[in-house]
Amino acid sequence: MSLRLIAALALLTLALPPAADARRVPKRVEPIYEALEAASESYRAGLAQVRAGETATGREAMRQASAALMDGARSCQATRGCEVERFIAAYDALLQQGASALSGDGEGFAETPERTGAAGEGGVLATMPAAGRSVALLNGRDLREVIELNEPVRAAMAEWLTWMRPQLITSWENYQQMRFLMWPEYEQAGLPEALLFGILAKESNGRVHAVSRAGAAGPMQFMPATGARFGLGWRDGFDTRYDPQLAARASVLYFNERFAELGDELEFAVAAYNGGEGRALRLKRAAGEKSFWHPDVYGQLPPETRDYVPYVLAAAWLFLHPEEYGLQFPAVDGAATVLKLAAPASIYQLSICLGGPREGYFRTLRNLNPRYEPHVPIAAGTELRVPVAVPPEYQRHCVDGPRAQLAASLMAASKPTAVATATGGPTRTYRVKAGDTLSSISRRHRCDGATALARANGLRAPYVIRAGQTLRLVGCG
Repeated sequence: MSLRLIAALALLTLALPPAADARRVPKRVEPIYEALEAASESYRAGLAQVRAGETATGREAMRQASAALMDGARSCQATRGCEVERFIAAYDALLQQGASALSGDGEGFAETPERTGAAGEGGVLATMPAAGRSVALLNGRDLREVIELNEPVRAAMAEWLTWMRPQLITSWENYQQMRFLMWPEYEQAGLPEALLFGILAKESNGRVHAVSRAGAAGPMQFMPATGARFGLGWRDGFDTRYDPQLAARASVLYFNERFAELGDELEFAVAAYNGGEGRALRLKRAAGEKSFWHPDVYGQLPPETRDYVPYVLAAAWLFLHPEEYGLQFPAVDGAATVLKLAAPASIYQLSICLGGPREGYFRTLRNLNPRYEPHVPIAAGTELRVPVAVPPEYQRHCVDGPRAQLAASLMAASKPTAVATATGGPTRTYRVKAGDTLSSISRRHRCDGATALARANGLRAPYVIRAGQTLRLVGCG
């Protein structure tokens, strides 16, 4: 059963309580729940219009209903006795209904309900059409008219097109593989795909396990506290900030809240994403009639945010107008399917035996399956999300044969080395690999815990480590 179907079932339980439960609802909360039901009905009415061919009218009704749900959620959060979970379940279920309804109109998420064969036998889990760069509206306004091509944005564009060009292309490739998970969240909320891409490119280059020095994590780089406000956090031993779909959904909720607070001002909302909503709101209020780019306003931003906003807007603009700048985004088949493992294997091991062109499949497997540590064997029978080209290669090279054996032997050879210390005693060390965490290293090498390992290596919270870094395995078995 999919997470979205579970959410839909949760909606039936939460949004429509039995009469006995309804009597226990505080009087002050009743109008908020009534508004929830009204917004849900409006959303479904908009869906009916889309199905009937009234696409523009229906989409606008859905957008307004989504905004009403967000307003209701904020009111609920501020009202004692109100269950915000009802709004989360309702919003998630309505997104699922919208995705299903729009899957046939060439713009939405397509999940094939007739996938009844065994995983990896050609059934497509999800696919998306080519990037819909014509869908560029921000609350009814064309994003091309919203973005001001001033000197800061043009300077940022020059950097994206020169020394940062490889990062932009990599961001595009990574995004295309995750697009079926992320774009529907923005589409159903009426937010432009170009904004999603601009944030993703600047924040993480489309690497879902990216972690900043300050502790922001995931493809959309949420800090722990901010992520928790929008439904992200530790669930069953997994930090959902790394989940591309949930991170995209949280960023939608964040931007909707900022737009409502900042009067739909895109530049201020993007500045808030990087520099904090409190600072952005104070700056907006003090600006009066002055624009974001006025020296008295723009000049008060921290240097990092002064760079960040133009970079995001420039990446969004290039997403919309690549041909005008001689930019060729490579064609990427973002269709995904499900592969059931025939034998235990780690993502590292799969990446080796699958081979593949250019950079192989490691990054895509990591991005589509963020719950799994790359070096830890995944149990046989586990279903992984993979590109549609992977299952045949898996059967050919990873189940048995020379390459499968080679991959297994290479993984077995990945061991830490022992070096001599100043006191003459041996101290084991470990060279950090992409995707490692202190916790995973501590578990694998039977250390005294991540905190002790960090202390032994002089690391301070939030204990960020990087690929290639050497750690001393003090107190490890």
